[in-house]
Amino acid sequence: MANEAVKQLTILYRLEPGCLGPDGVDHIEAFCLLVQKALTAKGNVHYKWQVVPRFDKSKPEIQFTLNGKSLTEQQAQKYLSMLTIELDNVIDGFEDMLTKMINQYIARKA
Repeated sequence: MANEAVKQLTILYRLEPGCLGPDGVDHIEAFCLLVQKALTAKGNVHYKWQVVPRFDKSKPEIQFTLNGKSLTEQQAQKYLSMLTIELDNVIDGFEDMLTKMINQYIARKA
């Protein structure tokens, strides 16, 4: 059972360059690093975020893995619910933070 505690869900989020405006493609990689830093500072034992640019639209916006194994959203939800964590709340919290960071970034560029 001790091994169970070390499992950490990875949530890969691909961020569209366009969210940063028309020249977002020039800034998206640096912005993703900034977001990643903010998320790492918050930290969570049960899940971690990985934020990367979404250059390939054929790839999904969000993906879940656990110990290197791909999970569906339902499987990720089930895993977190066993830890009394709601996936929807995790994603909503991330998206709220992301929106604030995007708005701050765009305001600085203006």
